[in-house]
Amino acid sequence: MEYIEWAEFEKVALRVGTIVEVTDFTEARKPAYKIKVDLGPELGIKKSSAQVTANYTKEALLGKQVICVTNFKPKQIANYVSEVLITGFPDAQGNVVLAQPASPVANGAKLF
Repeated sequence: MEYIEWAEFEKVALRVGTIVEVTDFTEARKPAYKIKVDLGPELGIKKSSAQVTANYTKEALLGKQVICVTNFKPKQIANYVSEVLITGFPDAQGNVVLAQPASPVANGAKLF
């Protein structure tokens, strides 16, 4: 493992947001959803693509709070531009389990 300095960690903008819209991403090479996340008044609603179809239905995702990296450059994925990265961990089968706060917090709150 390579160690980093605190200043390097502070460069990563990890913010919490609430999923407000989920649609199928049929153009993606791997099964995925197009997701819109409300990241509060400062950042607004941002788009993301997430390969979470193995563990989550569209309906189950609505209203969930998730932790996002908000300061990556936008990334073109097929015909969609992903503006934030929704974070997660692999389960035993390698499918994504979303990283979430244990209790509700304000959209846009920064992880520290």
